[in-house]
Amino acid sequence: MAQVNSSSSEYTVKAAFLFHFAEFVDWPAEAFKDANTPITYCITGEDPFHGALDDSLRAKVVGNRGMRVEHLKQGDSVQGCQVLFIGAAENKRTASILANVKRSAILTVGESQNFAENGGMIEFFLEGKKIRFDINLAAVNAAKLKMSARLLALAKTVKTAGGD
Repeated sequence: MAQVNSSSSEYTVKAAFLFHFAEFVDWPAEAFKDANTPITYCITGEDPFHGALDDSLRAKVVGNRGMRVEHLKQGDSVQGCQVLFIGAAENKRTASILANVKRSAILTVGESQNFAENGGMIEFFLEGKKIRFDINLAAVNAAKLKMSARLLALAKTVKTAGGD
């Protein structure tokens, strides 16, 4: 896994992971308006990436889809998001955000402790100076997303029960 030395490089690494997650996840057709709709990454609250996610996704493509980033404020709809990043600063709202998107075809990624256990799909965490992640496969399956075995193999832990 990738090593980090500072918070800015931590989020640069996480931004790279977020791009690669999209390469290994298949969304159902109804998750997009049409075949040309870009993959939309939504960030709730303050942007811990400070533009690194926007920069890392610029001009990148997965399949035939471009990518874009939306910065959501409290109360904004997550409709149209394919990837939803919930930063640690949103810890108090994480449970209600996850409840609102439960069973929606939105890949939820977070970094608060127990994110995956509490219904999130991918939880980032630091192990020493390395960024690792756990996957809640039950939550992924409940949302009708398909995750590549290659991505599952990279996770430290894959939880297969209790996605509800």
